[in-house]
Amino acid sequence: MNNFQLEQLLNKELKPQLIKDYCPNGLQVEGKKKVIKIITGVTASQALIDAAIERKADALLVHHGYFWKGESESIKGMKGNRIRSLIKNDINLFAYHLPLDIHPILGNNAELARLFSIVNVEGLEPTPQSIAMKGEFEAALSGEELGARIHQVLNRAPLHITPDVDKEIKTVAWCSGGGQDYIELAAQQGIDAFISGEVSERTTYIARELGIHYFAAGHHATERYGVKALGEWLEKEHGFNVEFIDIDNPV
Repeated sequence: MNNFQLEQLLNKELKPQLIKDYCPNGLQVEGKKKVIKIITGVTASQALIDAAIERKADALLVHHGYFWKGESESIKGMKGNRIRSLIKNDINLFAYHLPLDIHPILGNNAELARLFSIVNVEGLEPTPQSIAMKGEFEAALSGEELGARIHQVLNRAPLHITPDVDKEIKTVAWCSGGGQDYIELAAQQGIDAFISGEVSERTTYIARELGIHYFAAGHHATERYGVKALGEWLEKEHGFNVEFIDIDNPV
């Protein structure tokens, strides 16, 4: 498929035009016209680019690409090296940030609901494009049991902050990546636990004082699964040769 046709296909599925984001979504670095082999991964790091070069990929499809708001516009240093590697090897870079978090089937948050066995899923925010989600477990869990489930699924032990008054967990809200500040909205809605990737110093006091369990499960660990699912969809539905590569990141 032509690289611009692939971008149109991805845009049709992910609908980036419907959400305000911190970076451009779609084709960020143009490479060869014909795309057959695609490498997917969380972040367009040099290690992932090197893996794509080694596998003679035509395109790299990631969740975290380049050109973030607030960063230097100069293409030098680390960013220059990365982009130079892509251009030199004629590799297209496609990146989808928030559209890949919120996609109802292929998104990071949808995949976390499936992996954690959360049912009755809906948006936490009162908007059709809610980034954070909420749902419930079929049976109530203790904080230790939910922590163990997260550890088993993500292969990473979460940081668990318990509320001042411990309680069972039936309802849960979550947001992949750096979504810890949705915890207050979850607490306002009486939800028992909130899961995200990162934690801030203030998150500890919010969880304790508002009576909600908090689990910081890792930014990278919570955002592996959307881009992996998107690649599997491209392979199954559109015939691409797709390989997911997970570059280890403990954060």
